[in-house]
Amino acid sequence: MDIFLSINNRQQVIKLPVLPAEFKIQSGMKNETYDVISQGEIKLIGMPTLKSISLQSFFPNRDYSFLRNKEYKGWEYVEAIEKWKEERVPIRLIISEASRDIINMPCSIESFEYGLQDGTGDIYYTITLSEFKFIELDQRGI
Repeated sequence: MDIFLSINNRQQVIKLPVLPAEFKIQSGMKNETYDVISQGEIKLIGMPTLKSISLQSFFPNRDYSFLRNKEYKGWEYVEAIEKWKEERVPIRLIISEASRDIINMPCSIESFEYGLQDGTGDIYYTITLSEFKFIELDQRGI
């Protein structure tokens, strides 16, 4: 499995060097509940909510044999992601397995927490991403 973050149609790509131990995608629905005199409580099924995902791992500050990518070192990953935040552009999350994308989702960065944890100089992080939907305007009637 590989996990990629990118901006502007792969203008800049980060392949996560160390895979998170796990990830879960939160995918909800905007359902509503009403009280009806003749039936009691009923539920109306709404539209899907925006998906979200949180990834936890570390950016290595030195070379390890298990790294999936060695393009950047330590703080260079942090600098790239912080720059993306400042540019206020959507990013793309791609999770692929066996040459097949299992997740390919435009996202916004909701939070990015990072810091040193031990004496290795590796930067441990948690990044939380939320699905980003590109707005499609209806051109009829204009």
